[in-house]
Amino acid sequence: MTERLGVGIIGCGNISAAYMQLGPMFRGIEIRACADLNLEAAQARADEFGIAATSVDDLLARDDIDIVVNLTIPAAHHGVSSAVLDAGKHVYSEKPFVLSAEEGAALVAKADAAALRVGSAPDTFLGGSHQLARHIIDEGAIGQVTSGIASVQSRGMESWHPNPDFFFLPGAGPVLDIGPYYISNLVQLIGPVKSVQALTATPQATRTIGSGPRAGEIVPVKTPTTIHALLEFHTGAAITLIASWDVWAHDLPRMELYGADGMMSVPDPNFFGGDVRLTKGGDAVPVPNWDHPFSVPNFGASNEHANYRAAGLADMALAIQDGRDHRCSAAFAHHIVDVMTGILKAGETGHPVTLSTTCDRPAPLDAVDARALMC
Repeated sequence: MTERLGVGIIGCGNISAAYMQLGPMFRGIEIRACADLNLEAAQARADEFGIAATSVDDLLARDDIDIVVNLTIPAAHHGVSSAVLDAGKHVYSEKPFVLSAEEGAALVAKADAAALRVGSAPDTFLGGSHQLARHIIDEGAIGQVTSGIASVQSRGMESWHPNPDFFFLPGAGPVLDIGPYYISNLVQLIGPVKSVQALTATPQATRTIGSGPRAGEIVPVKTPTTIHALLEFHTGAAITLIASWDVWAHDLPRMELYGADGMMSVPDPNFFGGDVRLTKGGDAVPVPNWDHPFSVPNFGASNEHANYRAAGLADMALAIQDGRDHRCSAAFAHHIVDVMTGILKAGETGHPVTLSTTCDRPAPLDAVDARALMC
């Protein structure tokens, strides 16, 4: 019987509830404690999910905690993850992994020296739809991917989020906040990125909070909110990425990949499920049958979404026990950060950026392997 590794969570904001709610569906992990600088927030989560609430120091000192999930704000990711490694525990971070390639390299080196694992969200690329897209590419159904487009655009979140300040400061913006989902999926589908070019803009110097007790308050915008990037992959593929919080509406696809023999439409990488479509010779063709458990709607008011957050965490826990590589690996996450920060640097300088990192594509997760992650 697979051992359950003890999991502790640092950071008890909104995202912590998803990990605590969905974690029990997976093998290899048991969430045992949570901590937050706000002790009341930690206690509230602990009471809600029947786990222990502790201080951060006490959580790091617990003998029954093997993996710590870092759900702090991105600016704290490097410091908290480093402290977890210093405590002799594996760490799995929410996205973005860190905020610079240098921070990523430091964490990878520290983990390697201590024979510890580092992992990072997003794990949505393990969703059934995105693994179907991976299968289609690996089977050669559209031929070699030559180009494509990925688009994530909206008006931003100040209209509905009661405290949107962070999203418009350095360390956030659409590339670092939403970009990890899109770029991670592109890298798992196509492979590592070689270089990037970009144009960036900040059309609005301020934003007005539209809801909650701070409605009407003005917040400054200190990071680009419209980014048009061109990603050159080592395979030779050229992908356009558009990320913006300055768009009222658009009809662009979330993600389309164009191959030598066909086209594939991929659903929103921010989610685990959705429809994959194939076209060859101008005509739609059936996609392969794909009975993948991470495509099954299981979340939302009417179970309308497929949500398997914590799949990457469970895969890491089982990989530790099996002595294999985990899919949401440090090298993979480090490369994604290098791509994102390279895009911002290219936009700032007006010059192409050759990336300093690379990675292997994560192993595919077919239906059999996905079921093996579940209780």
